[in-house]
Amino acid sequence: MKHSAMLKDTLAELAQHKLRTFLTLLGMIFGVGAVIAMLNIGEGAEREALKTIETMGLRNIIVESKTFDEKTLLEHRKHSLGLSQSDLQAAVTTLPNITGFSAERQLETYAIISHSGKSEGLAVGVLPSYMALSSLPFASGRNFTEQEDLYAAQVAVLGSQMAANLFPEGDALGRYVKVNHVWLEVIGVLAEPYNSQNEFQGIKLGGEQNQLFMPLQTARSRFRSIPLDAELSSFRLQLTEGANSAVAARALNYLLQQRHHDIDDFRLIVPAALLAQQEQTQKIFNIVMSCVAGISLLVGGIGIMNIMLATVLERTKEIGLLRAIGATKRDIKLQFVAESFTIAIVGGIAGILFGIILSELIAFYSGWAVSWSIPAIVLSFSICALIGVAFGVYPAIKASELDPITALQTD
Repeated sequence: MKHSAMLKDTLAELAQHKLRTFLTLLGMIFGVGAVIAMLNIGEGAEREALKTIETMGLRNIIVESKTFDEKTLLEHRKHSLGLSQSDLQAAVTTLPNITGFSAERQLETYAIISHSGKSEGLAVGVLPSYMALSSLPFASGRNFTEQEDLYAAQVAVLGSQMAANLFPEGDALGRYVKVNHVWLEVIGVLAEPYNSQNEFQGIKLGGEQNQLFMPLQTARSRFRSIPLDAELSSFRLQLTEGANSAVAARALNYLLQQRHHDIDDFRLIVPAALLAQQEQTQKIFNIVMSCVAGISLLVGGIGIMNIMLATVLERTKEIGLLRAIGATKRDIKLQFVAESFTIAIVGGIAGILFGIILSELIAFYSGWAVSWSIPAIVLSFSICALIGVAFGVYPAIKASELDPITALQTD
């Protein structure tokens, strides 16, 4: 039997039983579609996590001051003054592999206004290096300089949302903003964040877009300090390329505990550790969901075997006739394997389309990120084809082993 004739006979046989073929295809369609959708969502989540970590700084270690009620804070201040610039200086001079640092101080504000709007956002004082270490790109304007920080210049950089609230009519550059009683000139506006997450591994994100940034010395010298509050709200250290962030974090934690007399008034955030935790969680998610989707493919393969066995019984007389006119056992095997393989291929193609549609629907209704994974598509399609062949072998062997004379006598 020629391959073209075999393919023609295969398609004709499948087309003759459209409903049965369609029902057999469903298992493969759902299996392949589920594998593709889950792996695409997993790939999207992983890339989204990486983008999120990049905004925190993969090589950074962030130290944040904890907040307490007034009674607890008063007790803590008997032993520790909280995060301070001297803590930052001690960390920079003591720990190895530090290539950069920055600091932040949140201000207590009662008004952030301009001539054309107002904002309920935050005002913070930061070192000039804060923008680079936090991966905050500028949409327009510039960052303030070290000299402007040194001389407590009355300048400000606005987050995108803050700029839109204060200046809804247009460009904010060169305009003035009043924070409490101090007027600041806007010299820069940050770009819209490309990461839409508000939280990652329990860490709040995205606040920069609704913040006003001024030089740290401006915040210290021109604004009233909050009683009992720490000198710094947070600071971050940037490690050299390839440095072990876990080791550096342990060393930093030990240093600060000694300086704070073992008062637990700060916390460390290690973005690299958060990324590793996210990747491990995502890996488990992918394995579990792939196993569930794989079961669907397995069920689809069993369905193919059942249908092909039923086909052998239905076509017993036809098989006997083919053997009588010269078809070999190998020809019969190839014919039935070709039919099961064709079902798997058609199911795999339909499953890919179903997986793409399912991915988009899940992303649309849940807001999850989706990233197309070509390896996932190739893998699921290959497994589908392999299952089609594997589960078609037994029915094919059974058909080829039929006795021609007995088969021709079958009613």
